[in-house]
Amino acid sequence: MRSTPHILVVNGTKVRRPVFILGSPHSGADLLARAVKRSAGFHLTMGRPGVLRVTYAFARRPSIATGRGRGAARVLRDAYAEAWQISARACAQCPDVCRDAAGLPPSAAGVPAGDDAPCVAPRDVDRFADASPDLIYSADVLLDAFPDAQLLQVIRDGRDVVADMLADERCLAWFKPGLANLDEVFPNPFLGVEDVADRARWPRAAPAVKCALRWRGSVRLSARLRAQTPEEQLLTVRFEDLVRRPRRVADAVSEYLGAPISTGVLAGLVRRGAPVSDDRRVGVWRERLTPRQLTQVERVAGTELGRLGYDLGTAG
Repeated sequence: MRSTPHILVVNGTKVRRPVFILGSPHSGADLLARAVKRSAGFHLTMGRPGVLRVTYAFARRPSIATGRGRGAARVLRDAYAEAWQISARACAQCPDVCRDAAGLPPSAAGVPAGDDAPCVAPRDVDRFADASPDLIYSADVLLDAFPDAQLLQVIRDGRDVVADMLADERCLAWFKPGLANLDEVFPNPFLGVEDVADRARWPRAAPAVKCALRWRGSVRLSARLRAQTPEEQLLTVRFEDLVRRPRRVADAVSEYLGAPISTGVLAGLVRRGAPVSDDRRVGVWRERLTPRQLTQVERVAGTELGRLGYDLGTAG
């Protein structure tokens, strides 16, 4: 049973049905986040430092969240109470990815805190949202902190995800010995290492294998979340549908949220190719994964790819 609802007030507005956008690294969740951020009535944040500190603590050491009961939910609520503040000083903490999602230029170097204008006026906001990376690992705590929350999760072909992760130094950095915390945390949902066989192969595993383990772990979490969450609180979107049928996806998301998400905004983001680079096309794994890497990914995550309807070795 979820905890008793806690009323959070930010900028004079009660936080009701906050929206959280989840997905594996390079799932395409940022596309959906940009559309929500640019829709009337929403204040969406991405990667605020206070939120990242808490969510990565929970992601990398799940015992911190499970061992503190309602305390973990309170810590997360407090992080969002700060992150969702709308003021020039608060918004100066926004990373460039958040400003870019709003269509704003990066913060100028040397600009004092408080000199950047907010991307939205408090009087225009009635819904709050967040799309910080790796929220999937804090989904249970999110629902404890905000029992009326609505979750949007994005699923993408794991082979395309691995292809993008291999080109992202920030993703690969988590695999370095100084950051991979398997000696302290096992099983390790964040790294996707769930059993003794995974643990034994990790030190010698190729980067494609480690990326595939992370994707496999995230979609297993997504499946468990789907089984445990009421339909009115979780909607799953496929990246492939976002790219191929953005207007249909926008309509489905609008109906789910009970708030209009601009079909034109989402379709325009995809049509212009921004923020979807040429490397984020559907089926890009065919061009970027070697035959050996493809075999490695399908051996690790073939069951999950098949369960999600992706044909092994063929079209996504």
